[in-house]
Amino acid sequence: MILPRVRDPRFITIRRGGTLTDSDHRLLALWAAVCAEHVVHFFEAVEPLDRRPREAIEQVRAWVRGEIRMSESRAAGGHAMAAARELSGAARHAAYAAGQAAVVAHVAAHELGAAAYAIKAVRAAEDESAGRSECRWQREQLPDAIRELVLDDQRLRNEICWSVFEG
Repeated sequence: MILPRVRDPRFITIRRGGTLTDSDHRLLALWAAVCAEHVVHFFEAVEPLDRRPREAIEQVRAWVRGEIRMSESRAAGGHAMAAARELSGAARHAAYAAGQAAVVAHVAAHELGAAAYAIKAVRAAEDESAGRSECRWQREQLPDAIRELVLDDQRLRNEICWSVFEG
């Protein structure tokens, strides 16, 4: 479980009663896509013909550009997560990262799921130290507009995200 029991209004769009702007929602989605894309090769090395995780990343970017509806990105995320179910290790986590990235279009708080699963993929492929390096790399990719929001979210949800954001 990567989502808190009580939803943080900072990750709910203004039109739904929260405080998240549409532009920041799109930035969260793009950052999640970057995190997932950085590790998708772990999945593709095991399942080179299965494009579901890669397509999920492409779909959330298409949603950001206004080319598809939220429901299409969300569906692609579900397909990417289905691709993960039969696998283990880095490949599984990478597919989940892609799926989480795509569902940011639906629930912005999934941004941390994409990042956490990407770190888990690197840890599974390499080691704990590489996972910490991945976390630092992800933080370097954060746009200034959402940096503090995401870093605070990492602090608040680190425990339910397998403590991957420590260090």
